[in-house]
Amino acid sequence: MTRLANAFAKPHAAFVAFITAGDGDTAANLDALVEGGADVIELGMPFTDPMADGPAIQSANLRSLGKGTTTADVLQIAYEFRQRHPDTPLVLMGYANPMIRRGQEWFAKAAKGAGVDGVICVDIPPEEDGELGPALRQAGIAPIRLATPTTAAARLPQVLEGSSGFLYYVSVAGITGLQQAAQSSIEEAVAALKAATDLPVAVGFGVRTPEQAKAIAAVADGVVVGSALVDLVGEYGAHAPEKLRELTANMVAAIKGTSQ
Repeated sequence: MTRLANAFAKPHAAFVAFITAGDGDTAANLDALVEGGADVIELGMPFTDPMADGPAIQSANLRSLGKGTTTADVLQIAYEFRQRHPDTPLVLMGYANPMIRRGQEWFAKAAKGAGVDGVICVDIPPEEDGELGPALRQAGIAPIRLATPTTAAARLPQVLEGSSGFLYYVSVAGITGLQQAAQSSIEEAVAALKAATDLPVAVGFGVRTPEQAKAIAAVADGVVVGSALVDLVGEYGAHAPEKLRELTANMVAAIKGTSQ
């Protein structure tokens, strides 16, 4: 089984944690997420125009880019993470420009060499994914697709075709971090998606508290938290790892139905 498959084969929903590469001490922050019990790590690739992201992740992108973070730096962070954590799945998440700038095959090969398990490209719709997705699959990397509340049932097969790893359900029709969908709408959407695919379904956007994570974990295969973690990096800087470890542990405990 792949690292991603193992992460979603546990007796509880997977906790998927997102932070932005190059924001703060990324290596220490990533280690803290693993130590806190994160099942999957999403590493954001900084970009100048992150159109799907809210203020928290936009600010993280600007902080990272202000330090001069490049795609090569992101891949090096991923490579070093894989050396320290051989079993934790790592997914790169970002936008097309940094991924395809030097060619899809180059990016796929470089990501594979860095030990990356999956890639989420926010702004290439499946109907136009004739190059990046195939290059990733050829390299053995999972192209992870997004479904949203506005994904029509007739279009869903196109979203699912060629997707692997897990399906990321964006629970609100908007940007990250600002709002959360009603639990009833999440339950209905996840049920419909699970009827259409055998892929694990992870739910994200707007999940900020252990209570929210626990409710989603009751119906989904994974819970994605980004902005709440990124906020900690922005607020605490060098002291962020301790805060990240604590919040991650609380989220994981809630998902498992235990208490800290």
